[in-house]
Amino acid sequence: MPEVQGSSGLEASASQGKEKSRPAGQPKAQGKKAKGEKPVERGEASQPPAEPKEKEARGAGRGQQPKAAGQQPKGAGQAPKGEGQQQRPRGEGQAQRGGRRPEAVEAPPKPKVKVTPRLLERYRKEVAPALIKEFNYDNPMRVPRLRKVVLNIGLGEALVNPKAIESATKDLTTIAGQKPVVTKAKKSIANFKLRQGVPIGVMVTLRGNRMYSLLDRLFNTALPRIRDFRGVSRAAFDGRGNYTLGLREQMIFPDIAYGEMEKLRGLQITISTNASSDKEAMRFLELMGMPFVRTGA
Repeated sequence: MPEVQGSSGLEASASQGKEKSRPAGQPKAQGKKAKGEKPVERGEASQPPAEPKEKEARGAGRGQQPKAAGQQPKGAGQAPKGEGQQQRPRGEGQAQRGGRRPEAVEAPPKPKVKVTPRLLERYRKEVAPALIKEFNYDNPMRVPRLRKVVLNIGLGEALVNPKAIESATKDLTTIAGQKPVVTKAKKSIANFKLRQGVPIGVMVTLRGNRMYSLLDRLFNTALPRIRDFRGVSRAAFDGRGNYTLGLREQMIFPDIAYGEMEKLRGLQITISTNASSDKEAMRFLELMGMPFVRTGA
């Protein structure tokens, strides 16, 4: 009877079978990895070693030395192009070479000449000396003179028609030559359906040359255009030398175009003076050209 092989013999035969089944040229499988050893990543062993750079290899073959560390780039330390050279302005010297001549320097603008209003010249030359002689003023500062002129348009219709404010502002700007401000209600009135802060009018205050120019147009052009005009009232003074004049329509001023006007509106003009009494203020405005109604009429 054949002898029974032991366990050692079976293992040996199994290992011989595995070696026969492995193809030729294949290395033996590595054993178990030691404890703590890092696993080899997939594809790491298949990467070829890094080859030297082709540029360095070519440079070494031609006899060129590689760049040393810290070597400055080409052109470093050189001054920028044109630095230190005196630059001429464009066009200089072209006239000598037959090119176009440099443009002529423009002359400085002439200063604006201030035009004195005609009514102001009249006040200085005629009105002031006449008042000093008539009222015997010992100080020239006591002579009545204009302080300001205020134009006002009340717009109760603005509560219903919001466009009235724009139209009145346009008309008053044309008359005065200055943009007016919008006046608002100071308190609420239930009977008039009025609330505090609602726009109810426009006004403008004139001083200086604009004040004299407006009064000149008012006295000599606007008031004579009123139908059946016989003069303004002498009783419109407030007791402090100020005079208030009311106009029914703004069309008396020739600056307003009839086709561009939306509606006829009243206008209030207040002339403020520094006269100490109504008598002096009336004489002052009469000499300035205010067409008062005649006493005997």
